[in-house]
Amino acid sequence: MERVYFQRPAPDQQGNELRTFEYLAPQTIDEAVRLLSEHGRAARPIAGGTDIVVQMKEGATRFPYPEYIVSLSRISELRGIAFSEEGGLVVRAGTTMAEIAGHPVIRERYTTLAESAGVVGSRQTMNMATIGGNLCNAAPSADTAPALLALEAEAVVAGPSGRRNIPVRDLFAGPGQTTLAPGELLAELHIATPAPGTGSVYRRHTSRKQMDIAVVGVAAVLTLAYGDRIQAARIALGAVAPTPIRAPRAEAALAGQPAGDEAFARAAEIAAGECSPIDDLRGSAEFRRHLVRVMTGRMLREAAARAA
Repeated sequence: MERVYFQRPAPDQQGNELRTFEYLAPQTIDEAVRLLSEHGRAARPIAGGTDIVVQMKEGATRFPYPEYIVSLSRISELRGIAFSEEGGLVVRAGTTMAEIAGHPVIRERYTTLAESAGVVGSRQTMNMATIGGNLCNAAPSADTAPALLALEAEAVVAGPSGRRNIPVRDLFAGPGQTTLAPGELLAELHIATPAPGTGSVYRRHTSRKQMDIAVVGVAAVLTLAYGDRIQAARIALGAVAPTPIRAPRAEAALAGQPAGDEAFARAAEIAAGECSPIDDLRGSAEFRRHLVRVMTGRMLREAAARAA
C-alpha cells in the first residue's frame, strides 16, 4: 500500500491555515475496508474524485474535512464488466461511466444504464467518474440511480464482517447519505438478464445541454408479451424526492394493459403524484411535477418501441 504524508504548510497570505490530509492507496478491497474501519469518519474513500475533490476544494463536504483519503484507484477487483445469460450483468464499482456507456452488451441489453452513464458530465468526467462514486455520493439527481432502480439492480457491499447483498433501492438514506455502515464500501452491482421483449430508456431534463445536473431524470423499463400487452413495467425518477425513487402505483396501473398512449398517459399522471419535488434554483416543484408527467409518458412510449 502506498502511504503519502503531507507536511502541514504555513498559512496563506490571508493568514488562513491550509488544510491537509494523508493519502492512502490500498491495492485490495480487504485492505481498503481495514483502513476505512480503522479511521472511521476521519477517512473518505475516493474513486474517480469528480465529486469529492470539488467538494473539498469548495469546503462543501457533507462530513468533517477528511484527515485520510483512501484511494480506490489501484484496486483491480473494483474494475470491470462481465455478462452471461445465466448470471446477468456484473458491473464493478470502479468502472467508469465511459466504459459503461460504450460497452456493447450494456448498450444493447441494458440501454437505460448506457444512456444514464453517457450523460454524466463531459467526456473528461466520464473517463474519470465511476458508477460506485455516482451512487455513493447519494445525490437525488444522480443519473445512474434511476436506471439501476428500474433495472432492479442489487449492490454487493464489502465490509469488516464480509460481504452482503442489498437492493440498490435500499442503498439511499437521504440527500448525500447512504445506508453503508462504517468501513463498508460498494464493491459491485448485479443486474439480471432482461426478459425477452424488454425495452428500456433514460432521459433527463437539464437547464443546459451539457455539464449540468438533472432537474428531473426518468428511467423506464417495459416488458411486452403477445405483441403489445404490458407484462411488467418499472419507472424510476431522479431529482424529485430526497432520494431516487420508483413509482410503484404508476407501474401497477400499467400491468396487463395494452401498450398505448392511453395507458401511458394514465401512468404518467400517477407518477407525477408519487414524487415530492422541492423548489430550488433549477426549477419549482410544480415545474418538476409537470416534467415528470410529460417525460414519463414519453419514456414509456420509447421503451415500448424498443421492446417491440
